[in-house]
Formats: sequence, structure tokens, C-alpha cells
Amino acid sequence: MTTADARAPRLPDFVVRSERRPYHSLNPATKVVIAAFEALLPFLLGGWAGGAIVLALVAASAAVARVLRELLVVAAVTLPLVASILVINTFLFPGATDPIVRVGPFAPTWSGLAFGLEVTLRLLAMSLALALVYLTTDVDDLLADLERRGLGRRALFVVGAALQTVPALIARAGQIIDAQRARGLDTEGPFWRRARGVLPLAGPLVLGALTEVEERTLALEARAFSAPGRRALVRVPPDSPAERSLRWLLALALAVVVMLRVGGRLG
Repeated sequence: MTTADARAPRLPDFVVRSERRPYHSLNPATKVVIAAFEALLPFLLGGWAGGAIVLALVAASAAVARVLRELLVVAAVTLPLVASILVINTFLFPGATDPIVRVGPFAPTWSGLAFGLEVTLRLLAMSLALALVYLTTDVDDLLADLERRGLGRRALFVVGAALQTVPALIARAGQIIDAQRARGLDTEGPFWRRARGVLPLAGPLVLGALTEVEERTLALEARAFSAPGRRALVRVPPDSPAERSLRWLLALALAVVVMLRVGGRLG
């Protein structure tokens, strides 16, 4: 390291991470607008085209952001919902007269299967587009950008609490499991043994969450949460003119698609 490098100011960790991953460095509002456009496009276009296009765009963005593996995990979590949609539509699609095969009173149909796959494609496109925002956006950056754009502090608290609830519960559950293992509780092995450890986990988890709500309320009041006036923001995510133009362009494209859909030119 040279003397000049030693004298250079050290960038915060979140800035370094953003520079290393191109998609992460986008302004949170830009990523939210892109996700909203991608989430609505499959429903407006209809058929298979919209869902396929959006899934390809989301996969390409996830590859650029280097979170493709995490996005695949999110897709795997939706498998029970996907399976239920396919089964219900394949066997119970109303008005279908093209059975694949007859198994007693049950007759799965090609029409139901095609409709189930189409709905699944749309839901996957919407959920993965929103998940990509969550995987590539720091919650503090998102809240700071929303506050800069005029969102009230109470609404910010609701948004922040909603985004941080699941990660906080997962972290707390891990701490409780580690503490119970240190005290001799067996939480590994067969399914029945793991199920037996659910009740000792649920009690502290719920009580801890309620206690945390009270502690957070007291901490917010100690930091003048209810004080009048506008706060001075220390951390403001960058927002380039190119990104602002992209957001307006996506909004215009979405309005055009909506007008074409209403006019019967699409779907």
C-alpha cells in the first residue's frame, strides 16, 4: 500500500459492496420501478409471452447482481404453491373437455394444465421480480430514499418493520435454538424429535418479539421520533439522471401497455 492509498478516506462497507455489484448500485427507487413494471407486465400482456419475458429479464438481472443462487432458493420456496395451482387447475378446471387420462372419477385436462402453467409463470415472474429488489437493496438505503422523496416517518416505520420482521425472526429463532442446544435440548434427528422442539421455540420467539416491539417504541421516542420538522438525512443513495430517465421511460411504457390492453389490442 502506498502513502497516498493510506491517506485516502476509506469508503463505507455498503458503498464498497455496491461498487462491486453493478445492480446493487442502482437507486432503490429505480429497482422498485423496474420490479413493479416486471410484476405487472405478465398480467397485462396475457398468455405465455409476458411471464417468459419477465423471467428472462429477472434471471439476467440476478446474474449481473450475482444473486442468481439466492433467487433460485426463493423460487424453490414457492414450489408448494406452484404444485397446488397446477393440481387444482389440472383436475378442476371448469368447462374443460379434453381429458389427458381418466383415473376413476378424476380426469385431468390439457386445458387445465395449460392454464395452471400460465398462472404459475405469471406468479413466479411477479414474486421473483419483487424478491430481486429485496436481495439487492439495503433496507436502510430504501428507507432513506423514501424519506428523501417525502414519505412520512410513520409510514417509513411501517415499511421498515415489515421488511425486517422475517430476517429478525429468523435470527432470533437461531439464537433461541443455539441457547436450547447449549442447555441440552435435542433439536436434531428424526422428524418427531424436531417437532417436539417447536413448542419450546415458539414461546420464547413470540415473547421476544413482543418485548422487542416495546423496546423499539421506547428507543424511537428517545430519538425524538414524534418531534415536528423535517430530519436532516446523512445517508442518501445516489440517483443519476440516467436512472431518473429510465424510471420515466418505464412508467410511460407501462401506461402504453395499459392503454393497449384496455383498447383490446393485447391479450
